Amino acid sequence: ALVCGDERVTYADLNERSNQVADVLLSLGIAPDDRVAICVERSVEMVVGLLGILKAGGAYVPLDPGYPPERLHYMLEDS
Repeated sequence: ALVCGDERVTYADLNERSNQVADVLLSLGIAPDDRVAICVERSVEMVVGLLGILKAGGAYVPLDPGYPPERLHYMLEDS
């Protein structure tokens, strides 16, 4: 399903891991269309996080970890 560098993830693993993220988000009270920021490098974890956010009904707000802290803060406040 997903190959990133040397890491390979099957559809089943991707589904299981993203379900775990969704379960945590739902337990934290994420409601449909709530915005959830994600600030990670491109990786398997990023895809898992994005899918988990979507499965929980949220809308993801991608943040580039290379941005200066002030820019990230502004983006969080403006989202």
